[in-house]
Amino acid sequence: MNFVDFITEQKNTHMTHIEDKVLYGGVKGTREAILALRSLRDTLGGVKDGSVSVKWDGAPAIFAGIDPRNGNFFVAKKGIFNKSPKVYYTAADVDADTSGDLATKLKQALQYLPEIGIKGVIQGDFLFSKSDLRISKIKGKQYVTFHPNTIVYAIPNNTEMSKRIKKAKIGIVWHTTYTGNSFENMKASYGVNVSKLRQTSNVWSQDAMLRDMTNYTMTKKDTEEVNEYLSHAGYLFNQISSTTLKTLENNQELAQLIETFNNSYVRKGQIVVNTGSHVSKLINWIKQRYQKEIEKRKTEKGQAAQKAKLNKILIFFSERNKASLKKMFDLQKVIVLAKLKLINILNKLNRTNTFLKTNRGYRSTGQEGYVAIDKLGGDAVKIVDRMEFSFANFSPNIIKGWDKPGR
Repeated sequence: MNFVDFITEQKNTHMTHIEDKVLYGGVKGTREAILALRSLRDTLGGVKDGSVSVKWDGAPAIFAGIDPRNGNFFVAKKGIFNKSPKVYYTAADVDADTSGDLATKLKQALQYLPEIGIKGVIQGDFLFSKSDLRISKIKGKQYVTFHPNTIVYAIPNNTEMSKRIKKAKIGIVWHTTYTGNSFENMKASYGVNVSKLRQTSNVWSQDAMLRDMTNYTMTKKDTEEVNEYLSHAGYLFNQISSTTLKTLENNQELAQLIETFNNSYVRKGQIVVNTGSHVSKLINWIKQRYQKEIEKRKTEKGQAAQKAKLNKILIFFSERNKASLKKMFDLQKVIVLAKLKLINILNKLNRTNTFLKTNRGYRSTGQEGYVAIDKLGGDAVKIVDRMEFSFANFSPNIIKGWDKPGR
């Protein structure tokens, strides 16, 4: 099993949701999406050796280590992989390029991370600085909490972990290791060997791996349910025209339009019920989108250019492709159902309390998601409950960590 196509970029700056591999990955990507779920099922069933990391909802994403070009310690954002890599060696470098809360956190990372002795280059998520920590009472219990983005992380107060967190100046969770003699040619591998990092009271850091994978295996009922989903996924896959999948794979603009339309449902917390109707609504949405672009243009030439773009896109929607799109949306729904079942099992293994903050108090939630890692290939696939986390991320009723002064 190789998950290589589940990484949309060589560097770990973005991973596609598993169901969207049907949209972007063609026949090969669709097949591997189904195989990835089978592999995770086998890992959770104790049949196959694999590992899973937790997607922590931290901010900013942070890169740190030794610049292979000059041997100097640095921190960076995702601009590290620009054609001209953007890295920070000093507080002055940070101030020259950033401001506000981001600048503060990058300078804190620059100040404290050299203490842990990073040898190469690693990537993680910034979870908290000293000023972000709170003592919060949630559902009658006291917790040490931090709220970097959408999710509130809560550690029971007066435990060993909470004591270490309260002593720390910053907290970071690490998930990716990079190797190479320049930023341009670095290769990503999932996981960070934190045992090689020094312990220091100023930095609370850990890897993102989900522990105690052997303490829980899927029940017979769980396995049968997942198998039923995967069997149906295979059936639907065989119903989809390979030409349709190949066309979408080679037309990223059209694929992105379809993803944007699908995401409008996620943002509203709506489930696609009738996929045939969904195809019709998609076509109307594309027409309306381009009609707005046509109306914006002041000249006949500009309007004609937008009409030509629309007509070129509409050519795709033949009766055959519309039938395949319906099956493709059906397949995405089944992949999501299998994914959610596996996420529910993974949530039982998680030991960190997670909440969403609303104007009416806190409500329990799962982790942002998980990354299933192929130990042989070192590659990974993102598994996120989008109806829970993505909806919460866009919902105005959920208070975000950035909804405070300075963020």
